[in-house]
Amino acid sequence: MSQVFSKSPKHCGEKQTLNIDKHYKKLFCALSTFFTSILSLILLIWLLLHPSKPQFSLREADIYQLNLSTTHLLNSSVQLTLLSKNPNQKVGIYYDELQVYAAYKGQQITVDSYLPPFYQGHQDTNLLTASLVGTGLPVAASFGYEVGRDQTAGKLVLNLKMNGKLRWKVGTWVSGKYRFNVNCVAVMDFGPTLPTGPLSSKQGTQCSTSV
Repeated sequence: MSQVFSKSPKHCGEKQTLNIDKHYKKLFCALSTFFTSILSLILLIWLLLHPSKPQFSLREADIYQLNLSTTHLLNSSVQLTLLSKNPNQKVGIYYDELQVYAAYKGQQITVDSYLPPFYQGHQDTNLLTASLVGTGLPVAASFGYEVGRDQTAGKLVLNLKMNGKLRWKVGTWVSGKYRFNVNCVAVMDFGPTLPTGPLSSKQGTQCSTSV
């Protein structure tokens, strides 16, 4: 007598479920391996190239106006020229957002001035100029006293600041956006015996940059 082996519908269902689970597990492992390889390659490129932050230096700063219209309202006009340099040999920089303003004794004395976005190639340099103005800007009650004291001392110290966002470019790969901050210090001769005209700083000093 021959034996007939048969499987119940329940057993067939369990086998089909196991095959589906194995299929998804293989697909998940393959995708995980692919994305891990891509991320590892990007990280390896990043570590090998290790982009250095951009460098900025102050070329010239001129104050054409710094007058109080009332005790607490300031009118100002400042002309600024910066030199921007990309020190990297294999990494380009996209500057997507750039805003510049002047500050004195921790107080912002001009409104933000926006510069157009640009791309900076390997080891390239660019001159950036901005006209900074303020009309009726509120300042602290001690502002006039601080300016008078600096005039007596013969020196006025101004901070020129720039904030923005940049992206690194390596070959065809472009990174996400990184915020950066630049602070330049301009020291100007300032005294009652100076001739009429703008207060100027032409020191070519290096600015501090953080990314």
